[in-house]
Amino acid sequence: MKQLLIATNNKGKIKELQDLLKDTGIELVTPSQVDLKLDVIEDGKTYAENSTKKAIAFAETSHLVSLADDSGLEVDALSGAPGLYSARYSPKPNATDKDRRLYLLKNLKVKPRPWTARFRATIAIAIPNGEIHLAEGICEGEIIPEERGTGGFGYDPIFLLQTLGKTMAELSMDEKNRLSHRARAVMKAKPVLIHILKLS
Repeated sequence: MKQLLIATNNKGKIKELQDLLKDTGIELVTPSQVDLKLDVIEDGKTYAENSTKKAIAFAETSHLVSLADDSGLEVDALSGAPGLYSARYSPKPNATDKDRRLYLLKNLKVKPRPWTARFRATIAIAIPNGEIHLAEGICEGEIIPEERGTGGFGYDPIFLLQTLGKTMAELSMDEKNRLSHRARAVMKAKPVLIHILKLS
């Protein structure tokens, strides 16, 4: 069976994807394990464009089947922002996840609640021959003004899943990997991955 390269340098994403794909029998490798240092500029107009660009770059450089994801938080009161710019949503240079959460809440303070929102993820699987497969996952929720929970990363501590009464950061890894946008995208991608890596 061939290896699958997780095409990201984000440690939080790597951990989630490793957990989501552990039951497939696929051998997962990270960029650091294959000594690959690649920083792809995400200048696409959609999540699909960004994830495809990353997956192709990693696949062409490593000659491995590569899986990349692009995801974002879309807040209705902010007309869908931060969206594609979720990872860069702060005027501070070298902003942390905390900085981005505080900047989001500052912009929402003048807006009436509830602050309905969703996480959206698009996964791209690139084969070194140029073939691309896409899968999308969406998780609906609400932004709350106070942080709760110590798990996850990014906007997880202020993203509330109303049906559970928990933020994404309060979920166990098992819960998150059933409910998150990335989990839903991976579930759709799994059959494609298994087919590619067992038959290609």
